[in-house]
Amino acid sequence: MAGQEPRFFLVQEDILPEAFYKTVQAKELLMNGEAATVNEAVERVQLSRSAFYKYKDKVYPFVRWNRDKTIILEMLLEHRSGVLSAVLNSIAAVGGNIVTINQNIPQQGIAIATVTIETANLNCDVENMLKLLRYTPGVKAAKLLGA
Repeated sequence: MAGQEPRFFLVQEDILPEAFYKTVQAKELLMNGEAATVNEAVERVQLSRSAFYKYKDKVYPFVRWNRDKTIILEMLLEHRSGVLSAVLNSIAAVGGNIVTINQNIPQQGIAIATVTIETANLNCDVENMLKLLRYTPGVKAAKLLGA
């Protein structure tokens, strides 16, 4: 499957391995500030750190993307003129409204940018917006962090 776009499936929770569910629980504890560290989060949900790190970028809770939601995206951007502008234009082109932008200082030619977007006026689903962003020149990676 290397080189292919990731595919997503909607699966009922009770058939998933317990580690998937506990990974989501740990991520929610971290996101809500109920756990300060990964160690604390995995200890509270009784999950190994290795399982958490294995699944953390692959397992997400299902969220119905309806009006008046905000999402948080993380992107790895090449450090060159116009890349962030192209990203913002791509988001605007599908009806996304930027709430916040945070870009870290580039290291080794790559900057991490976190963007919060209102989805009320999106004219596509979030997965298609992510696909559009991944194909934007200068974007090395784009993923959903939360909603």
